Amino acid sequence: MCKVIGIDISKASFDVSFQEKGEKFSFFKFENKAQGFKKFSNLIEEGDHCIMEATGPYYLSLAHYLFEKGVKISVVNPLQVKHFVRMRMVKAKTDKKDAQMIAMYGQSEQPGLWHPDEKYVTQLQQNHTAIEGLQKQLTMLNNQLEAFSQIPDADKEVMKALKSLQKTIRLKIATLEKRMLEIVKKHYGATFSSLNTIPGIGPKTAIMLIAITNNFKKFNDIKKLSAYVGLAPRVYESGSSVKGKGHVTKMGNKYLRKLLYMCTWTAKKYNAQCKQMHERLSAKGKPEKVIKIAMANKLLRQAFAIGTNLGQYEKNYQKILVF
Repeated sequence: MCKVIGIDISKASFDVSFQEKGEKFSFFKFENKAQGFKKFSNLIEEGDHCIMEATGPYYLSLAHYLFEKGVKISVVNPLQVKHFVRMRMVKAKTDKKDAQMIAMYGQSEQPGLWHPDEKYVTQLQQNHTAIEGLQKQLTMLNNQLEAFSQIPDADKEVMKALKSLQKTIRLKIATLEKRMLEIVKKHYGATFSSLNTIPGIGPKTAIMLIAITNNFKKFNDIKKLSAYVGLAPRVYESGSSVKGKGHVTKMGNKYLRKLLYMCTWTAKKYNAQCKQMHERLSAKGKPEKVIKIAMANKLLRQAFAIGTNLGQYEKNYQKILVF
């Protein structure tokens, strides 16, 4: 009988747990490198299903190794496993126990199989991550310059050094952004062009949509993509007495969510569906922030439909496409 193998992975090692039919859970520990992968593969039989969490970049090497070996593998959101463990009121927190719970999660939920992102999508993601890091450094430098400028006897050499670093980082960011645009135009030109027909969606947002969705191959359902980005509304209601305010989860990709939110400023003027939504919700007295979040979700839906079908934006879009 095929077994479900739970893998709890970290930077240096990974713990493995599985249950043979009618037996207790077995536990093993391996190094998170090629030698450890090879030893672990000796435990895997045909038809076995490996389950691991998307833990930073640490799972990627093992995931790629298993995928190339033809092993069934699922990579799940750590929050899903966390909720699964909480429902079973498990209090122990060890690497062995985590691997066991991941295996039990796999047995219960049977998550979908993982496929690696395309090569150039991975390059886009790496460029984006680098840009995010540089942006944080730039913010720190801006704050330092602002603070030092308030000092009457600010050291000119210090100010000069900080401004020089500031200029260098801006140049590096511009270079990486140009690199991302080149990759997208060369390898995902059709998708990029289609997304840019949506009023409100600019080049940066189009690039991020392609990178995050693996050129719209990672998600087969707009609801899953909306939840991943963090634009899915969450209803807080129980019985007749508990009526909390609905809000977005904010557990998704905050960078893309921020880009889409910024896109609504243009969309409310030039995107027919977003304009209608803005007018309708404004008439109901909804706060501007709530309206913009709703429009951001509308833009994401439009992008999903157009990116999936490689069509173009049309004013009667909502009548043509059913979500």
